[in-house]
Amino acid sequence: MSLQDTPRSNRLHIGIFGRRNSGKSSLINALTGQPVAVVSEVAGTTTDPVYKSMEIHGIGPCVFIDTAGFDDEGALGALRVIQTEKALEKTDVALLLFYDAVTEQELSWARRLKAARIPVVAVVNKADLSDGCGPLCADIREKLGLEAIPASALTGSGVNSIREALIRAIPEDFESESITRSLVGPGDLVLLVMPQDIQAPKGRLILPQVQVLRELLDKKCLIMSATTDLLEQSLASLSAPPKLIITDSQVFRTVWEKKPAESRLTSFSVLMAGYKGDLPYFVESAAAIDALTENSRVLIAEACTHAPLAEDIGREKIPNMLRKKVGAGLRVDTVAGTDFPEDLSPYDLIIHCGGCMFNRKYLLSRVEAAKAAGVPMSNYGVVIACLAGILPDVDLPY
Repeated sequence: MSLQDTPRSNRLHIGIFGRRNSGKSSLINALTGQPVAVVSEVAGTTTDPVYKSMEIHGIGPCVFIDTAGFDDEGALGALRVIQTEKALEKTDVALLLFYDAVTEQELSWARRLKAARIPVVAVVNKADLSDGCGPLCADIREKLGLEAIPASALTGSGVNSIREALIRAIPEDFESESITRSLVGPGDLVLLVMPQDIQAPKGRLILPQVQVLRELLDKKCLIMSATTDLLEQSLASLSAPPKLIITDSQVFRTVWEKKPAESRLTSFSVLMAGYKGDLPYFVESAAAIDALTENSRVLIAEACTHAPLAEDIGREKIPNMLRKKVGAGLRVDTVAGTDFPEDLSPYDLIIHCGGCMFNRKYLLSRVEAAKAAGVPMSNYGVVIACLAGILPDVDLPY
């Protein structure tokens, strides 16, 4: 991915689901106009889900998820189906493929997609091999309430209709809110406090900083950036206090103590929590910190995978802050990337990073899992503000 590309986490995720040999990979190639997926007449060619970032006219930046057939067999096939099921957690819009009949498997997956509140576009693929798709389309309409689109990846027929259906199916709330929402507007001065410590990649900014900076430019804000050690000097150089200060959560308390009374304060992590997750739930869940004891167990979830560093916020700083408040016996587990326990019941609190590497659908699926298990779930920035005693003073992007 180049610096000009839209991050995968901000793209519409389109999942392709169907039985083996239903033409999922061929349809992706037809929709994108490129041979991006491996095609074979051998059933089961696609094993683990394959993610392909594309730009589609009318849809914009998107990710196609090419999944294994949900009718895969055997011990290995069962593992493949599990991976296909996990792809649901990231899917914003689904293409459900049919090609000869409506089986119990399609019915089951249609129910799963509906339960997950994922919009579905039904496609009768391989229409060029059929004498007529009318009876099958009627069966899909009767059993699933979906108007299926006859299509052929080979001839290209129906492909434009699928693209148009995908555009109509995009959820209205898909990344619709801005990151900063109503905190700032055109002409407002914003100060970004960005410590360049061991975790900051040399020569680069981290993704939340880049995304926030780009949005502020689009909003026509005036922007000033500084490292923490130059905060006072930066404020002194201004003729008026900034409307908003956005800081790295790790220096929340330091910035709060030095900021002008007139300036609002938030953090990159808090902004990402509002953009990607369920910020009201994260704030509500922060109250669970006061109920923690040395016998409690906390799960810290990181979206990205990286080699732990000495100053790692999730593996070092937040656990140390919690143990300082609760006691050294507090148990803290850490997971990274797509690793996330199916059983959350052993935990008294889940603390998630900003989730900049995840699409919103995937992060919200974790929130729903926490709610279903009755486990409070919060966010790095919210938790740090709570532990610093300044959460009521932080401006939240509701």
